[in-house]
Amino acid sequence: MPGSTEPSGSAAPLLIACALGIEKLALRSGDRSGAPGPLTVLRTGMGPHHAERAVLGVLSDRAMRDAVVIASGFCAGLAPGMHPGDLVVADVTRHASGTTVCTDTELLVKALTRAVPGRTVHTGPLTGSDHVVRGHERAELRATGAIAVDMESAATLRCARSTGPRPVAAVRVVVDAPEHELVRIGTVRGGISAFRVLRAVLPAFFEWHRSLLLPRR
Repeated sequence: MPGSTEPSGSAAPLLIACALGIEKLALRSGDRSGAPGPLTVLRTGMGPHHAERAVLGVLSDRAMRDAVVIASGFCAGLAPGMHPGDLVVADVTRHASGTTVCTDTELLVKALTRAVPGRTVHTGPLTGSDHVVRGHERAELRATGAIAVDMESAATLRCARSTGPRPVAAVRVVVDAPEHELVRIGTVRGGISAFRVLRAVLPAFFEWHRSLLLPRR
């Protein structure tokens, strides 16, 4: 399995899926000391088909059948005023066959605000694509109400829910935005900023994960 597993605890396993090696490096180099249960960071490879195959493979393992799933990594922001290093918390992810509603996004936003103070957290629909989105496609996707786009989150969460009911979330760090496209000067600086933010999100993920254990009022 192309992931990493930490010692088990009392909570359901947590699976964090990302596409790229640099994303996995950022997530694995963060503070993992507060994990309430087993933690797996999975590199799926780029694109929705790779994400589907990798996530379904992991969740077919009996030990992971009840796993909580977070899709994470970098994304392209669609809204004017977004900057590299901003955070995106999806309330829904959109894919060709519909949407996947995310779990307890308000709690996740609050946890991220504490974990990464000073960073803007955007909440809204995160749309999926099978290719890198540029130019006029940004405006077209923005017109649908989406605030960000990536290639794996929607596929990851759709597949996770297809195997059974489970909490799911998508948290992305903006590395590419309308006024800060990757082709422009400043790309490296923006990428470093996004990497540092991604390194800092694990405590928020763990806080959200622990909140799932609390009784609902």
